[in-house]
Amino acid sequence: MKKRLFTPGPTPVPENVMLRMAAPIIHHRNPEFMEILTRVHEDLKYLFRTTQPVVVLSCSGTGGMEATISSLFKQGDKVITVNAGKFGERWGELVRIFTGNCVEEKVAWGSAIQPERLAELLKEHPDAKGVCLTHSETSTGTAADIQTLSALIREHSDALVVVDGITAVGAHEFHFDDWGVDICITGSQKGLMMPPGLALIAVSERAQDIIKGQSMRQYYLSLKHALKAHAGDDTPFTPAVSLVIGLDEALQMIKTEGIENIWKRHESLANACREGCNALGMKLFSNSPSFAVTPVWLPEGVKWSAFNKALKNSNGITVAAGQDDYKDKIFRISHLGFYDELDMLTVIGGIERALKEINFPFEIGAGVSAVQKAFLGN
Repeated sequence: MKKRLFTPGPTPVPENVMLRMAAPIIHHRNPEFMEILTRVHEDLKYLFRTTQPVVVLSCSGTGGMEATISSLFKQGDKVITVNAGKFGERWGELVRIFTGNCVEEKVAWGSAIQPERLAELLKEHPDAKGVCLTHSETSTGTAADIQTLSALIREHSDALVVVDGITAVGAHEFHFDDWGVDICITGSQKGLMMPPGLALIAVSERAQDIIKGQSMRQYYLSLKHALKAHAGDDTPFTPAVSLVIGLDEALQMIKTEGIENIWKRHESLANACREGCNALGMKLFSNSPSFAVTPVWLPEGVKWSAFNKALKNSNGITVAAGQDDYKDKIFRISHLGFYDELDMLTVIGGIERALKEINFPFEIGAGVSAVQKAFLGN
């Protein structure tokens, strides 16, 4: 049975990317690798829509988040974090560790913070040094309006705009420079169609100035070290060489398709996936849906363990479970990265087969038909 991955990280890796990574290893300080890294640095600017440096760290997206907080803010700095899910919660955890002065705004899971509430927070905390946002909250499949929120922060505050773009970059429209973002992080195993292991961080001029002036107790996860090496198209420590080579291939694919076309593709896949779920009588979880992942309430009477077993063992399909309070209550379907229209027909078809196996009543073919109609325009 062919295995099919529909999780929001890791996501499927194209064969040509895997083949590039399978080539004989090369040394990271010789001209051959330096040429690849220089090209990667330039192409990452295209991905983030920026003229500023995008550094490559050999770690997960969470490592990029830690490097950001520990490099930008010192002990006592007040930082506002928006917690609308598992990964917004992580911003707060990091700020409490590294500054001890976190203003955490909790938002109901499945919702995004409203600009009016953020404006109130900025008024209440004019001394905030930064605001940490999540563009696409993976745990809830919820997208925030980063363009509006960033403009609001810039208008009402001197706080740095810090964005977790880990499941947004490559799925949602994003303009680092034009939107006035100071830091944006993504991970290799998301929209970049790579295995886990790299964090990519875009850094504004304003953030660079602050980082260069800081004197922190850091070593490996230091944006100061990373930026200094980046200026010479180098890395401060041994990078994940094979992953960087694979990233070079993935970025060529992204440039060939065109970033605007990629944004449109993700929106189309997300909309079709939702249509398929609705047609099967399943309710969607988020009221501000992401184009990266669709969370769905398990139908009444359906147990996650039985549904997941039928989906995986009988159909070879892996989706993501719910987290924390929503464990065994929702599941999450990814359409982030290397997916196309036929993939959405496949996953909804697989869900139909799993529901049939566990004797859940529905009209056979309703979900697949809805997806097909979404793509073919009725």
